[in-house]
Amino acid sequence: MTDTPASSFASTPGPQALAGIKVLELGQLIAGPFCGKVLGDFGADVIKIEPPGLGDPLRKWRLLKDGTSVWWQAQSRNKRSVTLDLRQPEGQEVLRLLVADADVLIENFRPGTLEEWGLGWDTLSAINPGLVMVRVSGFGQDGPYRDQPGFAVVAEAMGGLRYLTGEPGRVPVRTGVSIGDTLAALHGVIGVMMALYHRKVNGGQGQVVDVALYESVFNCMESLLPEYSAFGTVREPSGGALPGIAPSNAYACRDGWVVVGGNGDSIFKRLMTLIGRDDLGQDPALAHNDGRVARVAEIDAAIGAWTATRPVAEVVAGLQAARVPGGRIYTARDIAEDPQYRARDMVQRVTTRDGWEVDLPGIVPKLSATPGAIRQVAPHLGGDTRAVLEEVGLTPAQIEALAAKGVI
Repeated sequence: MTDTPASSFASTPGPQALAGIKVLELGQLIAGPFCGKVLGDFGADVIKIEPPGLGDPLRKWRLLKDGTSVWWQAQSRNKRSVTLDLRQPEGQEVLRLLVADADVLIENFRPGTLEEWGLGWDTLSAINPGLVMVRVSGFGQDGPYRDQPGFAVVAEAMGGLRYLTGEPGRVPVRTGVSIGDTLAALHGVIGVMMALYHRKVNGGQGQVVDVALYESVFNCMESLLPEYSAFGTVREPSGGALPGIAPSNAYACRDGWVVVGGNGDSIFKRLMTLIGRDDLGQDPALAHNDGRVARVAEIDAAIGAWTATRPVAEVVAGLQAARVPGGRIYTARDIAEDPQYRARDMVQRVTTRDGWEVDLPGIVPKLSATPGAIRQVAPHLGGDTRAVLEEVGLTPAQIEALAAKGVI
């Protein structure tokens, strides 16, 4: 029940922004655990509570190495793993002990689940009035959809994102990652930071951070609702373009695709000079975005005609020389080999607890005085159970009794 330290970490930590903050992570899969990952990256002591046996299902998602997902190595770095069966009264009592010493609790169960276990907000905040409780769910803790199951794919659809993705007239497509979960997690992190600040300056009182997946997606939908409210306009899917902002699109080259963002007024002129279309660049009607939007098909056709006869490398070099934002579309291989990623320490190699090496995404954002770090690699299931329970005062005999009953 106790892990030994991994043989190497990706970076040596200095001062940590969240050092001294203790986080209990009860969530599984993506939204709750990604919130915990971000807090852990900046120094919080994240104690991940997993059910005995298989643990977090993410351990078995996507590609596995030695029986464990490589995704797990990214999602659960800087965390300690404690196995605890919260369905059993003894497990619930252990969690109450852990809550007494915690700053933050993250959960993404179905609303009402913790209350059924005697672990609702009223109970836990009575134990620890300073507790910040992050509750991530599909539709929030109230409202008529509260009890409906809500994964990220549903949130992305209800939040308005899914309708806009894909080509006009074709089936809406998803982004390829569970972006609804990640957006919800980041909103949870923002809520934690605000709640901890409020606690510090207003007498130590904690609060609930209620994060709904669909609301997190909706919060990022820019002008979608105001345009409908003001004009009755329902924004439609537009493929690789960004409607109402021109030119901004993906364009075919001889050997691939590039994206070009030529929508700044002076940038547009430089782009038109680059592609040999100064007639468009100097046209007064196209000097500003509203004029360009009215003739976006003409502009896109001009850019596309130029890119179609050239390889990606030549197009990108030309864009860079002209100071026009643009670039090729990266694969995982491109990311792993890119010098900008390397220079910014965004590809970090670690040695896992099982002895093999893997590259993980680096730390975001970059803080100048208290930068984040990978202090420890992802834990084995229950590898920190004994140490954590001893920290809250359980004796070896009590720990063994919990193990005998299958609580840990």
